[in-house]
Amino acid sequence: MGISLGPNQYGKAEIRLVTVNRAGPVHHLKDLTVSTALRGRLESTHLTGDNADVVATDTQKNTVYAFAKEHGVGEIEDFALRLARHFVGEFSHITGARILVEEHGWNRIPVDGEPHDHAFSGAGDERRTTAVTIQDGRTWVVSGLTGLTVLKSTGSEFHGFPRDQYTTLAETSDRILATAVTARWRHTAAECDWAKSFGETRRILLEKFASKHSLSLQQTLYAMGEAALEARPELAEVRLSLPNKHHFLVDLSPFGLTNDNEVFYAADRPYGLIEGSVLRDGAPDPGPAWQTTF
Repeated sequence: MGISLGPNQYGKAEIRLVTVNRAGPVHHLKDLTVSTALRGRLESTHLTGDNADVVATDTQKNTVYAFAKEHGVGEIEDFALRLARHFVGEFSHITGARILVEEHGWNRIPVDGEPHDHAFSGAGDERRTTAVTIQDGRTWVVSGLTGLTVLKSTGSEFHGFPRDQYTTLAETSDRILATAVTARWRHTAAECDWAKSFGETRRILLEKFASKHSLSLQQTLYAMGEAALEARPELAEVRLSLPNKHHFLVDLSPFGLTNDNEVFYAADRPYGLIEGSVLRDGAPDPGPAWQTTF
């Protein structure tokens, strides 16, 4: 029986990085979580414990901090690209790098109606994300967001589904539709106006969620991805993960009260999880853009 080493990678996960740009009286804050992963000729460390080709994960962490100082952060896609290109360019035995970045938002605190120069409040659970992969001389960039909670109080239905002896869910032609959006979009190239692309794609996704009369969360998912691809030619593919944040009508009849879609119980679990991708015809090969090994 033969045994061999399969796909592998290693790196430093969830490096916390906060930078403050103090050039001028108005400070600019960047709050990131960065994860690095390297791939390449790493057989020796797995098979014999020879670490001659292992770029220590502590070194990877230090590189993140040093690059933030030497080059600044800027758009997270550019920061991830600089790191990935460094690792595959600096070490000949490293043939691939995958850099994941989450950006945690901060808003300026208003004082007397004006945003304060150096005081901030957290923007909530939403984070901007990117995943940059370099492998064998090619580059892929996936941008996105996660933790964006949205809700519409009408304009959503769910009916016509199969029923069997275990089905108790009532059909409805008017329900609350709520979800926490995780969206990733693959770019056609490694050069882009990242800030504009992100802002416009986010806007399109939100507008379509709000305006689409939904017969299912699956239909909403496809409509959101389709709208982004139609409006943004730099995108090749959109992937969405939409947990259904169920809101169930509370039975008020024991108290002699009616409930005309006004009082709900917001359940946190279990929940439906709707996931899917929307792909542009003729889009470039995704290669390892989505690959995480595990």
